[in-house]
Amino acid sequence: MSVLSSIYHRLLPILLPLLFRSLKISVASYPESAPVPAKAALFAFWHGKMITGWLLARRLFASRPVSAVVSLSEDGALLSGTLAELGFSLIRGSSSRESAKVREAITGTLERGGVVAITPDGPRGPHHSFKYGSLRLASQNRSPLIFASIHYCTAWRLKSWDRFEIPRPFSRVKVTLHHIEVPEFADEEELRCYSRQLSEKFSHE
Repeated sequence: MSVLSSIYHRLLPILLPLLFRSLKISVASYPESAPVPAKAALFAFWHGKMITGWLLARRLFASRPVSAVVSLSEDGALLSGTLAELGFSLIRGSSSRESAKVREAITGTLERGGVVAITPDGPRGPHHSFKYGSLRLASQNRSPLIFASIHYCTAWRLKSWDRFEIPRPFSRVKVTLHHIEVPEFADEEELRCYSRQLSEKFSHE
């Protein structure tokens, strides 16, 4: 680990909660009457909104174990250490690396009634595009998908593939939790079509 990475590893578990607590977050649900599920669920948010997404998952499911799916990349290694410090269980891998182990771990967590937090367009994109794997697992396990639409009133925006956003301290943040019951799919084409529909629906969120 480089010196810079070591510094980030030590500071992020301290700085991220401080930033999150400063934010003025309002949370709404769609449909309005939909409660946060008391059973197994997938909690999803775009890769570029992960600063709020991860910590929001811990707040919403404070009394339940939450597992985070994190890639095996160098950035993922830094993130995994931070998330472990924040109380997440870790599922390491992605759709391209260790995918079978990731599917098995997610399925096991859902079968035990746990919550799995994911970035469905991560770790490398395409930007705001649902990967098939997350939708397939939600369908196969009959687990609700809670997609958090996160909007920062003021933020720094990076020129990265995910258009990563860092909310400014004390910024207002609007969150809408979309409760999605993923259907069963007759074949892969139905799954791909559904993925395109969801991606288009939430592409500007």
